[in-house]
Amino acid sequence: MADHGYDAGRLNLPFVGISTFGKRPYEPDWDALDADVAVMGAPFDAGTQWRSGARFGPRGVREASTLFSFGHAGAYDHEDDVTYLPGDVNIVDIGDADIVHTDTEASHRNIEIGVRAILAAGALPVVIGGDHSVNIPCIRAFDDQGDIHILQIDAHLDFVDVRHGVRHGHGNPMRRAAEKDYVTGLTQVGIRNVSSTSKEGYDDARAMGSDIISVRQARELGPRGVLGHVPAGARLYVTIDIDAFCPSIAPGTGTPSHGGFLYYEVLELLQAAAQRHEIVGIDLVEVAPDYDQSGSTTILAAQILLNFLGFIFHERSQL
Repeated sequence: MADHGYDAGRLNLPFVGISTFGKRPYEPDWDALDADVAVMGAPFDAGTQWRSGARFGPRGVREASTLFSFGHAGAYDHEDDVTYLPGDVNIVDIGDADIVHTDTEASHRNIEIGVRAILAAGALPVVIGGDHSVNIPCIRAFDDQGDIHILQIDAHLDFVDVRHGVRHGHGNPMRRAAEKDYVTGLTQVGIRNVSSTSKEGYDDARAMGSDIISVRQARELGPRGVLGHVPAGARLYVTIDIDAFCPSIAPGTGTPSHGGFLYYEVLELLQAAAQRHEIVGIDLVEVAPDYDQSGSTTILAAQILLNFLGFIFHERSQL
């Protein structure tokens, strides 16, 4: 008979204990990082223009991620015949960047410090927002990492230059990224419907090196067709706004936009990206759990991140 007591060791089931990402170890000392992946929360949502609440995204995604924490022997995918994220992939959770309420610059600076610490340790940074403005300090932290290309999966272009004097809100991150000389271009996928960016912003984006692909265009192209717009050999930073998904499966966000992607459309794009490119950084943003009492949005976010990490490290293991 199986022993379900402490004599056999701690069970550590998903609904027990502290909710780190995937129930992986917590490392509070950013100067002592030794990991393949470091997950950091960026619970900042003062950059939003409508519904706030993404400050609770990191906490919600972490809690949802415990669903996928049955030990560290990896997760077997029978379709791919691969065990993803085996025990030799070292993932740690470094907690949250310190956020100063109402102070965008101080909060962004603290997020940047965290990403720089992860990069200095040679780990892959995974940042959970927070609104999409948290991408701005993430990209700043790559100023000494060589050239990168940004793959954005999002409903909105986020290419506003200045609006009402604001340059670092959640409508600005891709414009700020395109201004960096080490960002060689952007592939912006899922952009649709009435946008937060004016026609002039679209014109500026194309002039500054962006390829803009709608959901319908992405469906016609397929994952590899979409990635045909990314230069061969480019090192990819991937930013995922949860509103890229249809709100029928991801209602927990501040700016939902109907007509979005379904799960496998994004999953297959990310798998193809991991197969074709070196992934150097990830952020997933705009999860606002309070708008989805079912918890589906946070589970989707956690599942996408864990699967993407599985794809990345499987490809690395084949090198």
